[in-house]
Amino acid sequence: MRDALMAALSTVNDPELHRDLVSLGMIEHASVDAGVAHVKVNLTTPACPLKGQIEHDVRAAALTVPGVQGAVITFGAMVRAAAQPALPGVKHVLLVGSGKGGVGKSSVAVNLAASLALDGARVGLLDADVYGPSVAHMLGQSGAKVTANEDRKMRPLDAHGVRFISMANLSPAGQALVWRGPMLHSAIQQFLKDAAWGELDYLIVDLPPGTGDVQLSLTQTVQVTGAVIVTTPQDVALIDAARAVDMFRKASVPVLGVIENMSYFVAPDTGIAYDLFGRGGSRKLGDHTPLGEIPLEVSVRQDADAGTPAVVAHPDSPAALALRQAARALAGQVSVRTLAHLPDQLTVV
Repeated sequence: MRDALMAALSTVNDPELHRDLVSLGMIEHASVDAGVAHVKVNLTTPACPLKGQIEHDVRAAALTVPGVQGAVITFGAMVRAAAQPALPGVKHVLLVGSGKGGVGKSSVAVNLAASLALDGARVGLLDADVYGPSVAHMLGQSGAKVTANEDRKMRPLDAHGVRFISMANLSPAGQALVWRGPMLHSAIQQFLKDAAWGELDYLIVDLPPGTGDVQLSLTQTVQVTGAVIVTTPQDVALIDAARAVDMFRKASVPVLGVIENMSYFVAPDTGIAYDLFGRGGSRKLGDHTPLGEIPLEVSVRQDADAGTPAVVAHPDSPAALALRQAARALAGQVSVRTLAHLPDQLTVV
């Protein structure tokens, strides 16, 4: 019956990878006991966006096996590393960028990181906006200072399950940094290679606005899995977002998707939706996966000022739910890119 169960499971495809779970090595355990199939599926990310569909399809396939009257489906998760891991212990480096400031990029980056951590992933967040660091404030750690470990490496701070480093925790509050390109490059090198990040599934990098020295330093220093573009819907923002897309193309960094922030506003007193900046404009950026449309909500700003990501402070709000879905869609895109050329893996116990 186990062979029949495995044959049935080999007909179930991962909805994003379009390959069967058996050949992808996602079936960690399969057995039949007293007419009940026991299957453990090892997802490609704890933030799998289509877990429910996979569970439904696995259960349906198991029940087609003669003699099986029930099925118990359990899940594990293991993020597969890129073919060339970015840093020791870090499986994926993901850049969050925009062509201009004022689109809520840092807020989105913080909430993406917190969302992935809530789903069980090991997440780091690097605030690479050296001139205008805001991540520490958004995580409620403005007054904390980065220290060194016994190996004289920077020890990242921790907040809401996310390890992070920001220039705000390395320099006096309010002090302007007047640095030229070489100093920026040196700082980015140290943030990446002289920090004790430990074992991470994802290291999210909040880039400064534009297409300058920091972006160039990052793409030259580490192997980047991909980038996310954050924009607002109006043409003025999209013009600059297109420049960011072109920059990543020239740096051979895949664009994994686009997040449209402040996509619409729902009036709390009437429930009427207003497209303050237009809506759906991010689809004009070309053939890039839309990861989500995030509504404009006062609570997102309030939560950032208070030092708690919206997905933690108000998890049931429309904006938080949209951000959680965007993070899962991003994790799915990482899995697609990582496993697209994976050879068959048939080891199952």
